[in-house]
Amino acid sequence: MIRVADVHKAFDGVTVLDGVSLEVPDGCFTALIGRSGHGKSVLLRHMAGLLRPDRGRVEIDGEDLATLRMGALRRLRRRFGFVFQGGALFDSMTVYDNVAFPLRECLRLPEPAVQERVMATLGQVGLSGSEGKLPAQISGGMGKRAALARVLVLQPQIIFFDEPTTGLDPITAQSILDLVSRCHRDLRFTGVIVSHQIPRVFDIVQQVALLHRGRIRFAGTPDELRGSQDEVVKGLLGADEQPVANGSQASPGGQQETGS
Repeated sequence: MIRVADVHKAFDGVTVLDGVSLEVPDGCFTALIGRSGHGKSVLLRHMAGLLRPDRGRVEIDGEDLATLRMGALRRLRRRFGFVFQGGALFDSMTVYDNVAFPLRECLRLPEPAVQERVMATLGQVGLSGSEGKLPAQISGGMGKRAALARVLVLQPQIIFFDEPTTGLDPITAQSILDLVSRCHRDLRFTGVIVSHQIPRVFDIVQQVALLHRGRIRFAGTPDELRGSQDEVVKGLLGADEQPVANGSQASPGGQQETGS
């Protein structure tokens, strides 16, 4: 489904991705892990077609995203969903209208069809009864659920998750990971998740890729990762997350990447 081949990316002369290659099979859920500043979120945005590589290829079902015309790229992106770190909900809209927004804007569905799909999706993520509330009136965990619902309502084939548990307490974070896992089991989408929830994220994915200094240091199953004797793998699994030495890598906006 997703193939990344020798992808390079630099911002303001600072190398972030240095020849990344990775494959995500159809229906597979893959975790991108690694210390802060090593390019996880940048790689995720390349997979979603939000960034273009300086060199290399990102393919979805054999189609190189960098060579597609804008119309073809837009059509392909309709198969994607992206759950951002902060949720990116519209503050002035209710939970219902936030989830309904892509149906109205992208699919132009009639309101009865919109209502049916929105209410079903809210039920799927445990938000039935919260549809009339504004984002400021719900908890952080409920906001994450609403953001997920807004993605799921379009029934995408591929979903990208950029730190979906950021800012949550451990119990709520685990409930969100459990929800994501249940949605994957039920809907069988192809998924890629950037997460610092180690080792909890290993329980919901079939593949783990470790990014280290802009390259894939390890790719395999969670059990293979746990059994690895690689010093970088062992160091990551055996220590709390710490900022990368010698400074963080640059982010797309030219600022240091501090979160992923």
